Amino acid sequence: MPRLQADADPHLWVPVTDSIGFRGRRHRKAAIKMLLTQASTTAGSTARPASGFAAWAISQAAPMLMKKAAGRVLVWVWKADAELVVAMAQVQEATPQLRTARAMMPMEYDDTENFRNAYLGVGEKLVVPLPGDGKTPPFATYTWDTGTHIITITAVCGDRERFGTVIGSIDDLARTLRTVDDVEVGESPTVLRIDPS
Repeated sequence: MPRLQADADPHLWVPVTDSIGFRGRRHRKAAIKMLLTQASTTAGSTARPASGFAAWAISQAAPMLMKKAAGRVLVWVWKADAELVVAMAQVQEATPQLRTARAMMPMEYDDTENFRNAYLGVGEKLVVPLPGDGKTPPFATYTWDTGTHIITITAVCGDRERFGTVIGSIDDLARTLRTVDDVEVGESPTVLRIDPS
């Protein structure tokens, strides 16, 4: 399974994926709290802040779960305000079930535009700044189909009014996303390996 890499601007983004323990704890907790709040609002309950304890507990488990994903999932939060934007990239095997699920998405998800990435080629970009239900937070999703894998990056914004101010930076992050594969010795005759002297 290929792994994901991206060159997130360290002045704008804080990586959650490698933030074990105290490192990145505040950003991790704030991002998870924002996502829990948005999820409860989307589910139909009254909008209210998510439990601080629930966000803390999930924030402690999240890095280990992402580390276990072995590069198949990358997550970043907005450095200046972790509750403003959370971006998550993932790579999944393009199984018939995944393709069926994607084909059955609502019609609003067909309103995509082409999005070019130097590493992955032309993919699709979908921006939903003001979802019709009034409960779903604004989001942007980018998708590439390599034939064997589906690569996506989804960014959720916690503030409808400020979504337009960060979408350009989300585009920049999505343009750096790429996959890497480990090459085993003897796997490729075109790779020359020189032992360090």
